[in-house]
Amino acid sequence: MEKATNRQRVLLDHLRPSSSSSHHFESSLSASVCSAGSSSAYQRTSAFGDDVVVVAAYRTALCKSKRGGFKDTFADDLLAPVLKAVIEKTKLNPSEVGDIVVGTVLAPGSQRASECRMAAFYAGFPETVPVRTVNRQCSSGLQAVADVAAAIRAGFYDIGIGAGLESMTLNPMAWDGEVNPKVKVFEQAQNCLLPMGVTSENVAHRFGVSRQEQDQAAVESHRKAAAATAAGKFKDEIIPVNTKIVDPKTGDEKPVTISVDDGIRPNTSTAELARLKPVFKKDGTTTAGNSSQVSDGAGAVLLMKRSIAVQKGLPILGVFRTFAAVGVDPAIMGVGPAAAIPVAVKAAGLELDDIDLFEINEAFASQYVYCQKKLELEPEKINVNGGAMAIGHPLGATGARCVGTLLHEMKRRGRDCRYGVVSMCIGTGMGAAAVFERGDYCDDHTNARRIGANNLLSQDAK
Repeated sequence: MEKATNRQRVLLDHLRPSSSSSHHFESSLSASVCSAGSSSAYQRTSAFGDDVVVVAAYRTALCKSKRGGFKDTFADDLLAPVLKAVIEKTKLNPSEVGDIVVGTVLAPGSQRASECRMAAFYAGFPETVPVRTVNRQCSSGLQAVADVAAAIRAGFYDIGIGAGLESMTLNPMAWDGEVNPKVKVFEQAQNCLLPMGVTSENVAHRFGVSRQEQDQAAVESHRKAAAATAAGKFKDEIIPVNTKIVDPKTGDEKPVTISVDDGIRPNTSTAELARLKPVFKKDGTTTAGNSSQVSDGAGAVLLMKRSIAVQKGLPILGVFRTFAAVGVDPAIMGVGPAAAIPVAVKAAGLELDDIDLFEINEAFASQYVYCQKKLELEPEKINVNGGAMAIGHPLGATGARCVGTLLHEMKRRGRDCRYGVVSMCIGTGMGAAAVFERGDYCDDHTNARRIGANNLLSQDAK
């Protein structure tokens, strides 16, 4: 009631003439708050048919690179099963898909673009469906989803797939070729080349994130991921993949079906993690135990206009609301979510307190802990099923994975969970975030209503 009253006051204030001094913007990383709440942002038709909705979101299990379940699996054989799943499980005619956009980071661009096109054919898509890749480092999978949503809103097509793919076994992180010597005279350009672990140490040092806090965050990630796996929560989102494991000594091939994340360690403890030595700085705090796992995996998200989903009788898993990508200091790239989340939430006409669940990629415990503390987020709202320190971080696939994990959890929680956010930091100094609304909820509490006489308030103010 108090929140509704405050929103009513703010909305009435909007009717008064504005003064030149009424707007003030902060340049810091602090969260920007839109006091008008969810009443201000949506410009939808009366039937809400122009909403961009998610009707399916699936992923492979995430496996440890070089020694996990996908160490002998081609990248296109990771992507094809999830592309096939979003079509088969919705019974959608694949020829109706207007575009497939795949977030991917490490592989040579032309080669990976070809592999993604090949994967689409393996999955049963006709030659008429186009495919492209997108690379915004760790947010590439989320960027792919956002690109498809934007294209649907623009009217380029009505149905599209945003996906993500990474085999860090086949394509390890490495710089190919020489570095321009000009970089030596541009400090920010130099910082774009810092190892990600060094940026983690910078965040920990600059913002006072202790080793104990980082190790505890890692323990919690594994604990929650193990509990979610034991409870069968990931079965709603994971597509089993039939592949092979090759014995490195004999060369013998063994057929296997991979359906469980293989990097989760249920018995991880702070005492165990405390014994690990820092990797990037002699007296540092970033270790292999409190960093994200190097992984292989893929994910896919099927989006379309609400009117098309309703016409086809498809259940709506979620509604895509907003997306924001922002730049930050490359030397502390991990702070990206603390900068991007407030921008995306404000663009959705919401306040941080309105968000029920967050999926914030755990690139490093240092930056994850910092972002949580900076935005003053309630711990029980963040990564409730664990995060990248336990599940893994296949760079290009992470965004698509997080969208699926978020929306399936929102669906399980029902009417008590309306809004969710996916966010991550991005190498070279950026952050990205997207806001989603649970699909079967928005029409009951719509924020776009016809205005009649003496009816100046949204339904939120009732």
